[in-house]
Amino acid sequence: MKTITERHQFILQRLKESGSVTIQELSDLMEVSGVTIRKDLKLLEDKSLLFRTRGGGSMTNPYAFEKPIDEKALIRAEEKQTIARAALALIGQNDSIIIGSGTTVFELARCLHPADKLTVITPAVKVAAELSNRANVEVLQLGGLIRPNSSSVVGSFAEQMLDRLSCGLLFVGVDGVDFDFGLSISNLTETSLNQKLIDAAQTVAVLADSSKFGKRGIGKIGNLDQIHYLITDSGVSDELVRKLEERGVKVIVAG
Repeated sequence: MKTITERHQFILQRLKESGSVTIQELSDLMEVSGVTIRKDLKLLEDKSLLFRTRGGGSMTNPYAFEKPIDEKALIRAEEKQTIARAALALIGQNDSIIIGSGTTVFELARCLHPADKLTVITPAVKVAAELSNRANVEVLQLGGLIRPNSSSVVGSFAEQMLDRLSCGLLFVGVDGVDFDFGLSISNLTETSLNQKLIDAAQTVAVLADSSKFGKRGIGKIGNLDQIHYLITDSGVSDELVRKLEERGVKVIVAG
């Protein structure tokens, strides 16, 4: 039986090697109960040596925090542009799409120049402004209160409009992709609208750079089995791709 100090050293070493651990894994390796491991993880978190997650621990903070849209646009900008260009290929013969709010899907709007007529439904004011005079694009701007942090509308007016719409394809951005928690964003007031966006679309494509994996925002917008495509950058691991495809998600690695 390991002492508490030996257990803590063992846990930290495993974290250093793999980045995350599970309670079951540690319990099996050290032959102690899950209750003991949970207490160990809490003590280590109290010392700021790890972050507890559902069912284990991690070296990195699993929670996503809201940032203003202009600040978010500067983070991993090149990866977002690469993801957006790869997403264009999914539009195909669709005559209507939804583009949600967020900096990655805004990059999609910036590079969207359809050869045929296309209706774009969006809650995002920046997306609507970008596409409002674009050739072959008709914009349907959802109505409601505009949130300054995201430049997106929220509330019952937008949701009521979506109740009357059906669309071929949704491009949605997220702040977190977690195998247990699903898809999430970092603001509760936009959660319900994003759930409605998913319900209104026949095909759902998530645009998320690789830093979003293993993260959780405060508001869950959907489960992994509700999405058809996930477009990300080359920073994603082969193991994550395999796990997503086992869940029925087609992963497109851009660039």
